[in-house]
Amino acid sequence: MANITFNNRIRQLILVGLILFLTIVFVIQLNIFLPGLLGGITLYILTRKWYQTLTQQKKWHKGFTALLFIICSLIIIAIPVYLSVKMISPKINELLNNQQEVIQGVQIFSDKIEAFVGKKLLTNESTQSITAKVSSFIPVLLNSTASVVTNLLMMFFLLYYLLVNGTAIEKYLNKIIPLKPENVDKLAKETNLMIRANAIGIPIICIVQGIFAAIGYLIFGVKDWGMWGFVTGVFAFFPLVGTMIIWVPLVIYLFSTGHTYTATWLTLYSIIITGNVDYITRLGLLKKMGNVHPMITVLGVIVGLRLFGFMGLIFGPLLISYFIILIKIYINEFTTTDNSKDLAT
Repeated sequence: MANITFNNRIRQLILVGLILFLTIVFVIQLNIFLPGLLGGITLYILTRKWYQTLTQQKKWHKGFTALLFIICSLIIIAIPVYLSVKMISPKINELLNNQQEVIQGVQIFSDKIEAFVGKKLLTNESTQSITAKVSSFIPVLLNSTASVVTNLLMMFFLLYYLLVNGTAIEKYLNKIIPLKPENVDKLAKETNLMIRANAIGIPIICIVQGIFAAIGYLIFGVKDWGMWGFVTGVFAFFPLVGTMIIWVPLVIYLFSTGHTYTATWLTLYSIIITGNVDYITRLGLLKKMGNVHPMITVLGVIVGLRLFGFMGLIFGPLLISYFIILIKIYINEFTTTDNSKDLAT
């Protein structure tokens, strides 16, 4: 009997090892599609209840309803992206066509910094080198459309499959996850809570920060302040340095054109108001929506961006939460049982 049990354990370990090996291979090979896969899971969790209400209670056709949800999701995602590209493309073309003026502007800014601190910030060679690198990076960024389109197709394909077969998939997952039913429920609730808190909270944060940035641009006389406020809100999607991609070049431009007073106050406003609105709103809103601890949000974003790219803003905090809850599940699953056995003996 002992030999049979030992052999079963060996076969079980070999099978688990093969599953883990194939999982790692799949993740490595499909890494380019990871944002699309995670995006599909996110959209499914956000739309799951509405879809089930329409198909189970209202008796709507499953395939038709799934396509309707995909079209609505595409519209919601496409509108801000289209507006951003349409607004910022003329500015990028102007930048590429007037590189010499940009170099002169950066050089003037460097001279002003040198006069203030007594140390030269940029030489002519370094200025031209930076400008050349930025100019070469912009076309690469614009030409990444193929990867974006591929991930969008993957995201909506997965969303359709999950919506149509979601109930069966959830039952299958509940069956194969080797945990107690109450612990499986904990994982499901944590996943739903974290994804909803981040997927809904992050767009709200972008809107708030874009509004405050636009107010600052309006106060300090930035031309096309509404457009720049909108673009700042879009780039607020990226934590820590997102909005700096917009307001730092604007400040440099104002300094280089002689608007020292305006540039100084805009810099202070952007650091004190725009930056702090980002952090306060992000931590406060996510704490309120999902009872997410601020440290989980910060650490999750740092880890998630390195692992998952853009989608790491949503799945990074979820990963940290999983780590914490899995420790609790381990204690619940094994430690209590082991202690009771020790007491019995």
